[in-house]
Amino acid sequence: MSKILKWAVLAILAALVIIQFFGIDKTNPPVIEGESFMAVAQPPAEVARLLKDACYDCHSHETEYPWYTSIAPVSWWIGHHIEEGREHLNFSTWGTYNAEKKAHKAEECGEEIEKGEMPLTSYLPMHPEARLTAAQKEQLISWFKELSGESEEGGEAIGPSGAPSSEGDEEYEHEEEEHGHEH
Repeated sequence: MSKILKWAVLAILAALVIIQFFGIDKTNPPVIEGESFMAVAQPPAEVARLLKDACYDCHSHETEYPWYTSIAPVSWWIGHHIEEGREHLNFSTWGTYNAEKKAHKAEECGEEIEKGEMPLTSYLPMHPEARLTAAQKEQLISWFKELSGESEEGGEAIGPSGAPSSEGDEEYEHEEEEHGHEH
């Protein structure tokens, strides 16, 4: 092995050791029980279990950090992903959303599951409990449609004011543009 290659390998190894001192903050913010999705929406037990298994690590303040979140740079990627997930939808702060936003977020949840975009395929290999069967997906999709007020016949969500929820979508489209997401 040439001297340059040896030094390059040593430099890379040294860098990998050094970056381990720059881990992510794994502290979960407190969950205020009256604001949590489970307290406010009161889903059936099976729906609650599925949501906890498939969604809560990235979309709540109840993240269970696996062992590999202690290894940089993987930890940085996962930490950023969790931060983004919580910004877009946080089941721990569901009670702080207004009625229109709750209906919109519930509708989005069903759509994301239906399109196969959630849970993320990159999440599934290390989290087998998040792998949803077709029946489980359908159960969640139906429940989120019901929660959003989406009628089965017309397919249009009805907001709490009685107006179609699409009338308030401008606010949410702007929010998605700011964050660069379409969830």
